[in-house]
Amino acid sequence: MSIVITVISLLGGLAMFLYGMKLMSNTIKESSSGALKKVLETVTNNPIKAFLLGLLVTAVIQSSTATIVITAGLVSAGVLKVRQSVGIIFGANVGTTITGQIIRLIDINSEGSASWLDIFKPSTLAPISLTVGVIFFVFLKFKNSDKTGSVLIGFGILFSGLNSMSLAVAQIPQDFFKHMFSSFGSNPFLGYLAGAGVAFILQSSSATIGILQTLSASGALTFSAITPIIVGVYLGDSVTTAIVCFIGTKADAKRVAVTNLIFNFLKSVLVIAGMLIAYYTHLLDRIWNNKVNAGVIANTNSIFNVASAILLLPLGGIMVKLACKIVKDDKIKRGRYDEKLDALSPVFFSTPALAFKSCYEVLLSMFLASKANIQKAIGLLDVYDPSIAKEIEEEEDNVDVMADRVSNYLVQLSPHISTDLHVRILDEYYKVVTEFERLSDHSMNIKEVAAELHNNNTAFSEDAKQEIAVLTDAIYRILDYAQAAFEKRDEVAAKHIEPLEEVVDDLVNALKENHLARLRAGRCNVYMDTGFSNLMSDLERISDVCSNIGVATVVRAEAKLEINSHDYISRLHSGRDEEFNDEYTNAHLEFFNRLADISAASAASAAASAALPSPDGQPPQVL
Repeated sequence: MSIVITVISLLGGLAMFLYGMKLMSNTIKESSSGALKKVLETVTNNPIKAFLLGLLVTAVIQSSTATIVITAGLVSAGVLKVRQSVGIIFGANVGTTITGQIIRLIDINSEGSASWLDIFKPSTLAPISLTVGVIFFVFLKFKNSDKTGSVLIGFGILFSGLNSMSLAVAQIPQDFFKHMFSSFGSNPFLGYLAGAGVAFILQSSSATIGILQTLSASGALTFSAITPIIVGVYLGDSVTTAIVCFIGTKADAKRVAVTNLIFNFLKSVLVIAGMLIAYYTHLLDRIWNNKVNAGVIANTNSIFNVASAILLLPLGGIMVKLACKIVKDDKIKRGRYDEKLDALSPVFFSTPALAFKSCYEVLLSMFLASKANIQKAIGLLDVYDPSIAKEIEEEEDNVDVMADRVSNYLVQLSPHISTDLHVRILDEYYKVVTEFERLSDHSMNIKEVAAELHNNNTAFSEDAKQEIAVLTDAIYRILDYAQAAFEKRDEVAAKHIEPLEEVVDDLVNALKENHLARLRAGRCNVYMDTGFSNLMSDLERISDVCSNIGVATVVRAEAKLEINSHDYISRLHSGRDEEFNDEYTNAHLEFFNRLADISAASAASAAASAALPSPDGQPPQVL
């Protein structure tokens, strides 16, 4: 029964260790992935700079897999080239050894020191980290205090797991370890398979090395036994990374994963060759059968990785060429927005900030395409061009495709969202993706009105054209505000939209009344009524869509005030917002003065025409 309890304790400690590492890694990635992306984007063709960046990023997020997956996503999005990723890959493999250097602190525990170094024992660090983490997470309320708390709690859980594993290992008979690890020493291939298998199952080289360091407390591990295990870890971890990078990605992203596989394979070959040479030249005689501790394991792993990176970095170009031969080019015809759509990759689900960045790029492309379509469609009302009409139709198809892809991606991303900020962004993007698609739909409707005018060889009256120009100027302005609101997260621009949207509603009503007056006076073709009404409806709805975009921006920006869209609109329209009232009044005066000028000019022209002699030479009849 004691053996069963010991095994349970060992597994429980392992679970705590893995969970603590995962909590730390995920929190750091989630809170800093936007910054990490910017750092990685600065990579040039300088492999040394790329190597250092890869090392730094992995040391921060404590996951080489995450770094390489992020890099693969950036390559897939066209931000980086495969060749630029080589240095990052090499650096990531070195950076992941930092975790082992932290875990080596368990050696202090074995020394029984009673000095100030006791504070660095896992048995001391664990409760300290947990206590401080809880204080940050529960009691302190400032920006990112909860994230800082989560990292510290993860650190504490990690060391608690190490403590539990160490205590459990101490209860296992020494003969068991001696028998198991002596077999690895006499048969390195078994050790290699063990390292690869455990790293593949745990999906983490750091965790596998950490377990090996914990087992070193048994005193049964020798240098000859750990070497093949460490080398096997490289293969298992790179296979896991490759599987993640191959899911739903384009060829270049897969080449990043294959390059990492090639590097780790060559690293294994290099280390094995070096160890064999050192063994047969008796350079390792002094340490070959010596017992090792956590520090020796950490140092050995670091030396293997650093030496391999230095020796293999000049061969990076050859590795990329080999990866390109293994992974063939995508045989899919590339569309205008395919690079941005490729960035909607599942590999970013573990780093939501990067996933949202990809969504943002596609959504902005949708808005700009829809805005351009509206401008083109309005231009067709004056001069109809079939080629422009075809461009509008093709871009509408592109907008529909982007809307479907972003919507599906957001649904898949949703379960991976946890922070309040990311929930607000998700809510905003859910709302605007539909609005952006509607903008393009309205451009198609306006194009149809223009096509009908062209096919029937008819046109709006000059007065109607001038009035429509006033309305479309207001529409263009409101579209500019909507673009600034979304593209730049500009809350000020967003707040300019609603007063102008109310003026657009007033303009539409005024234009409809003027149109009916012209119909009654016989100055407008009665057959134009349907086209004019449809045009007014679409222009008014465009302003409504922009209003929704602005409201979504404000609600996201003012989340701490806990306002919702209904409350925000109600507050503005209640007449209690002086800023809104002033903007509405000024915009109303501006555009309605222009309408008044058109009416005055039209009346003067009519009076002048009435004053001219009739064709039969008689003075015109005054009605």
